[in-house]
Amino acid sequence: MTTFKKVLSESPFPSPNQEEDSEEEAKLKYERLSNGVTDILKNDAASCMTVHDKVKYKLHLSFFPPPQFLALGTHFGKVYLLDIQGNVTQKFVISSVKINQISLDESGDHVGICSEDGKVQVFGLYTREGFHENFDCPVKVSFVCKSSFFIYIYICLLLYERNWLNRWKTVVLHEGEGTITNIQWRANLIAWANNVGVKIYDISTKQRITNVLRDNVSLRPDMYPCSLCWKDNTTLIVGWGTSIKICAVKERNPTEMRDLPSRYVEIVSAFETEFFISGLAPLVDQLVVLFFVKENTEQMVRARPRLDIIQPLPEGYEEISSDALTVRNFEDNECRDYRLAHAEGEPLFYIISPKDVVVAKERDQDDHIDWLLVKEKYEEALMAAEISFKNIKRHDVQKIGMAFLDHLLKNGEYEVAARKCQKVLGKNMELWENEVYRFKEIGQLKAISQYLPRGDLRLRPAIYEMILHEFLKTDYEGFATLIREWPGELYNNMAIVQAVNDHLKRDPSNSTLLTTLAELYTYDQRYDKALEIYLRLRHKDVYQLIHKHNLFSSIEDKIVLLMDFDKEKAVDMLLDNEDKISIDRVVEELADRPELLHVYLHKLFKRDHHKGQKYHERQIGLYAEYDRPNLLPFLRDSTHCPLEKALEICQERNFVEETVFLLSRMGNCRRALQMIMEELGDVDKAIEFAKEQDDGELWDDLISYSIDKPPFITGLLNNIGTHVDPILLINRIKEGMEIPNLRDSLVKILHDYNLQILLREGCKKILVADSLSLLQKMHRTQMRGVRVNEDSICESCHATILPSEMSKSFSVVVFHCRHMFHKECLPSQGTIPGLQFCNICSAKRRGPGSGILEMKK
Repeated sequence: MTTFKKVLSESPFPSPNQEEDSEEEAKLKYERLSNGVTDILKNDAASCMTVHDKVKYKLHLSFFPPPQFLALGTHFGKVYLLDIQGNVTQKFVISSVKINQISLDESGDHVGICSEDGKVQVFGLYTREGFHENFDCPVKVSFVCKSSFFIYIYICLLLYERNWLNRWKTVVLHEGEGTITNIQWRANLIAWANNVGVKIYDISTKQRITNVLRDNVSLRPDMYPCSLCWKDNTTLIVGWGTSIKICAVKERNPTEMRDLPSRYVEIVSAFETEFFISGLAPLVDQLVVLFFVKENTEQMVRARPRLDIIQPLPEGYEEISSDALTVRNFEDNECRDYRLAHAEGEPLFYIISPKDVVVAKERDQDDHIDWLLVKEKYEEALMAAEISFKNIKRHDVQKIGMAFLDHLLKNGEYEVAARKCQKVLGKNMELWENEVYRFKEIGQLKAISQYLPRGDLRLRPAIYEMILHEFLKTDYEGFATLIREWPGELYNNMAIVQAVNDHLKRDPSNSTLLTTLAELYTYDQRYDKALEIYLRLRHKDVYQLIHKHNLFSSIEDKIVLLMDFDKEKAVDMLLDNEDKISIDRVVEELADRPELLHVYLHKLFKRDHHKGQKYHERQIGLYAEYDRPNLLPFLRDSTHCPLEKALEICQERNFVEETVFLLSRMGNCRRALQMIMEELGDVDKAIEFAKEQDDGELWDDLISYSIDKPPFITGLLNNIGTHVDPILLINRIKEGMEIPNLRDSLVKILHDYNLQILLREGCKKILVADSLSLLQKMHRTQMRGVRVNEDSICESCHATILPSEMSKSFSVVVFHCRHMFHKECLPSQGTIPGLQFCNICSAKRRGPGSGILEMKK
């Protein structure tokens, strides 16, 4: 169970200070019903009370009760009608002794009152009609319902009903089981309690449904009376002593009725409580229970009454909340002195004691926020206020937010407080400025700097400048961050530039300040100054600055600086913007820096082989000097470089591979081959070169040069077989010459030769097989029949091939190509040889596949 207790002093309801000791929020709040009630109970004592909560306005005489009103009975025989604030709206003097019970009908038009001296009165609040009766014994309970009412007289329960003659008819419902202490009527069901138990009567069928026996029989029923309340039209809650039972009235199956009532009662929940029950009331699916408490059973010391909210379970209950109430003179009260009245359809409960009336209400969102604030749960309080801002009445979202900020600053949580300013202060610029000055007073301007408004709503420029000056004094990096993040329109740019220059006088090489100054110049559109600083610092953002603000005209004389900073990025930028900075201009600027010029021209050539063609002659020397690996690819791809100049440079530098390529390209292949063999000594390269040129004289030169060099002969034997007859080489080898791996070379030659023979044989077999397959296919096709019908036409006269009269003889010629002719339509009718081939297909050179088939009839 979740239990928490509150001991209250002067007030019956918890105050914010009194809730500080509780870790859980109360479910109910309390207030004492004052005004007229206070005056009444000074010289009198409350004995009973009822609540009427139907909205009913009647203009009759000079009095009409409010939408919800109370009826309070006293020990001195008076009845007061009260509004919900406790003000007296009407007073009735019924007797001089205790009023036992007051009841109101559903409409609130009639009231029934019974007293200890046997008087019973039922009368209309707006009419003079009524019923008055005196009995010679105390009347404990009465209950009014429309045109009927009950009266308990000693041991007899009487039902008074008005008949059609407007006379009162009396019916005895029950008698002989002792004093009836309580009665409740709901719809067609009447429940009452006597010394034996609780009876339920169905007035529609005039049958008594059940008898719920009383527990705790050792307790005196007059000291610990039964509490009854209807949760709905079919659920009765019974509380007696320390026992609670929840009874459900259900319809009986018609097949089981026989002589039994049409309804029956099932006890769905029954459990024992810790204290004595003085009153019950439903709260949705929970129960509100008023308990009478004895702190010391032996000495009969009475404690404060408790009002608990419990959740019934089939075999027990769970305690949701528990409040100890400080009612006036609680030390003198007994269990029977307390009553609990409630307003149906509204979570409003009245605790009645002889000298006090306390109202219990469900806590609303304002109360919830109060509790959160007392517990210093400001963030939760702010969230609750924002969610329910339409329903809260006593609280303001912004005030709660300001209290939250005060709390955070008090606890030194400056960063959190600054972050919450955006949510709390919103668009109120006045509050923003006040808060900034408060942060300044405590030396925490840096904390709030990240969260200042910087969009459409802005503070005065002086606020932003104040914060920038604060950073500039102590934190250059933080100052630079703000300059990058804040739009330049937030502050006076010139004032900040001047402040930065003042600091640079003391520290002229500070890169952070210089970078920030460049950004400030950029905001002020003084791009030339910003560019100078970026280039001086070799800052990576220089290229972004040039692109963003189109500063290409400003960098024509700074190309070398850009290249020195980052060659790749600089060249890419220059090549991407040839329309703004021409190739000639770049070459001119880089004339004194050939290594940079080479990088530029090389990338230009890779992008387009023709754009920089007039610089190709210069590039030969640049490649030779700075990038020989790319010289040969350049010579291969360029069609504009002078070969003689290239050959001269390569020969001067003894670049054999490049010279070989140039010689071969200029047609001097024999000299190129000679350089490969003599200067490189690479037989594989020489053979590869000879293969590329595919010139017999080159092969002769290669063989002649290699004939006295055994390693070269081995290389030739291994590679020459597929291009030159190896016999030519073998015949020229001198007898007795030792050749490395000769056997392997000869085996390879034979293997290659054998492989060629096998390849030829394989190809021949494939060709023969394919030819035979195609011939067979053609033969099968030509052997098929050809369909001739009335839709077929002569290819010569274009008439129907078949005559209209099939009885006459006719002759048709059908070729394998499916062309058909009347025999007489063929150009040559003398001999059959003239009819061997279709003249149409013969004209198209289709060959013999269009031979003849002849059909006669």
